[in-house]
Amino acid sequence: MANVLPMTKREAIRALHERGYSQRKIARELRIHRDTVGSYLPKPPDSSNCNTPTAGSEGLEEGGEGDPEGSKCTTPTTGSEGTESGQKSACEPYRELIESKLATGLHGMRIWQDLVSERGFDHGYESVKRFVRKLKARDPQLVHRMECEPGEEAQVDYGSVWSRIGGKKRKIHVLRVTLSHSRKGYTEAMPRQDTESFVRGLENAFRHFGGVPQLLVLDNLKAGVLKPDYYDPELNPKFASFCKHYGVIALPTRPRTPEHKGKVESNIRYVKESAMKGKEFANLAELNQHLREWERSVADLRIHGTTRKQVGAHFEDVEKPLLKPLPTDLFASFVEGKRRVHRDSHVEFDRAYYDVPTEYIGREVWVRYDGNLVRLFNLQMEPIAIHAKREAGQFTRVLGCGGSSTTVEQSLKEWTRQAAKIGTETGLWAKGLVDTREAAGLRVLMGLINQLLPRYGKTGVERACGQARLHGQYRLRDLKHWLEQPSEQQAFSFLSEHEIIRDLADYGKIAGFERGN
Repeated sequence: MANVLPMTKREAIRALHERGYSQRKIARELRIHRDTVGSYLPKPPDSSNCNTPTAGSEGLEEGGEGDPEGSKCTTPTTGSEGTESGQKSACEPYRELIESKLATGLHGMRIWQDLVSERGFDHGYESVKRFVRKLKARDPQLVHRMECEPGEEAQVDYGSVWSRIGGKKRKIHVLRVTLSHSRKGYTEAMPRQDTESFVRGLENAFRHFGGVPQLLVLDNLKAGVLKPDYYDPELNPKFASFCKHYGVIALPTRPRTPEHKGKVESNIRYVKESAMKGKEFANLAELNQHLREWERSVADLRIHGTTRKQVGAHFEDVEKPLLKPLPTDLFASFVEGKRRVHRDSHVEFDRAYYDVPTEYIGREVWVRYDGNLVRLFNLQMEPIAIHAKREAGQFTRVLGCGGSSTTVEQSLKEWTRQAAKIGTETGLWAKGLVDTREAAGLRVLMGLINQLLPRYGKTGVERACGQARLHGQYRLRDLKHWLEQPSEQQAFSFLSEHEIIRDLADYGKIAGFERGN
């Protein structure tokens, strides 16, 4: 009796089965017995004509045309294609549909499942499998030959070769650029395959040709392509800027398809065998000089086996006039890299720190240095900031005393200017404060504007500053004292007569008596 599985595993079995997994692989993925898997899978409509799979039965390799369920039909169903009887296959009415599904990469089991669910196909999987096998035998995978118009395309590739340089065996990377029509080539040896070396090699090739092709077909090397995708690849930003500068369109090939750039693939082998094998050079410059001379005296003079024309002469006569003109200036040299923005909204580049807008905190940005300026871009290569180059350890924006982004002297001037806006007395008091207490007066000015002004208003602050200045007082508590005093002298009423107060006439008599004496 088959094991009773929970609903989650039953659904997993069905889901993996629909994706084309074999019973063996489903059992391995879910860690259950293969017979248990088979008991929860639907049987083909013509299963009555097929042997029931046993525990030891196995299908063909996954992704091929074998039966993933391990069933092996021994008797073809009525109307199905037979190899001896020559009967017409039951799949014949669906030939175009099956061919289109094969072209998209679907295998036999998936095609049979689609026919059953979409077209009500009532024959077994074996019928589809035999039909698919015959289609493939009649139409094997075809590699089409491609020829290009003059000036239309150049193919690019790297080849690595060990060569003796300066008496030592070194690994050298050889860049080969080949114009697809005339087979005119440019070869340059370089010590590494970084982006800067790559674009400089391409630039040297265009200058060597005297023009620019329309298309540039290249492999998915990291110096040019960040994320390979046949339909929408993500190019390295520096390489993309290079292509824009020269007006050339980059077309990365599909991964693991060397036939898409067969002209340059064969040329790499040609360079290794004809130009470099068994030779020794003092340095890299001598090697590149040798390669330029080899291009002129050997590669350009050969009669190409396909075009039946001399490569150099055919290039000069036919292709060179149709290349696009070179731009007036060279592609700008710069260093760039991807950086993550720190919590202080700065990114590190060459051990210095450059600020970006705060909305980019925690995100990645591109930093580009061209020898003069540091430019920052978002991942869509839209500019977001620009700075002058800083020394190692320096920041473009930091907070100083009092949380200011300026120096203490600049901060004192700014706060004094704000105090002078309140009124004349306040401005004079602020100037006297700075003259008396210097940098220590910065916090006092901040307290005057941030605390006292909102509470007492301009009139109160102006009166208090006037009183404090007359008394030579330059502390915040002195201002608070004057602000808390009444604004006008209180009026008191005096008595004209009192029992202990003499009459004014008596004071007159006393004064006269003193003068008489």
